[in-house]
Amino acid sequence: MKTPQLGLFDDLPYSADEIICGVDEAGRGPLAGPVFAAAVILDPNQPIPGLRDSKKLTEAKRDELAPLIRAHALAWAVAQASEAEIDKINILQASMLAMRRAVEALPVVPTLALIDGNRCPVMKIQTIAIIGGDDKEEAISAASILAKTARDAALVELHGQYPEYAFDQHKGYGTALHLERLKLHGPSPVHRRSFAPVREALLMRDLLS
Repeated sequence: MKTPQLGLFDDLPYSADEIICGVDEAGRGPLAGPVFAAAVILDPNQPIPGLRDSKKLTEAKRDELAPLIRAHALAWAVAQASEAEIDKINILQASMLAMRRAVEALPVVPTLALIDGNRCPVMKIQTIAIIGGDDKEEAISAASILAKTARDAALVELHGQYPEYAFDQHKGYGTALHLERLKLHGPSPVHRRSFAPVREALLMRDLLS
């Protein structure tokens, strides 16, 4: 029989011999670009100081931690769901899809996935949703950092293809600058057409054409 122990979160038991991965996504809110997710199995013999919710870290700190996570974790994987998939199945389901893809891409098969948030993707292994888990469980923090840095890098690449939208500055989020460029140029192929500001820009373009 497995001996239960407490995790790093609020009184949720899991057994000592579980292979645990932390899972988080990045990019649910932006108007453009894929949604990313990462899964990380940390090595208890190689701790990584400074792990926490990626949103509470500076860009420089995230860029410093990401290669350490990739170098010292037992396993990690990053996956995504495309803009077309977001528009087809909605952003929540696309986020779940990206998280499932990340877990399934791990070179080490976990037995338990700790998911940031209040919902879990359907997977073949046990899952536990932890609200605020990206600042409570280090494996989720690590996943948060990998997902965020991977998505930011992808948006910088998209800036090279569509410089008129300044994706390198706002990373696809609905900032005043982004909304101004969206109104001026209309949606690009990587904009999420199911999101209201993009739909409005498409309608305006059709009315003016």
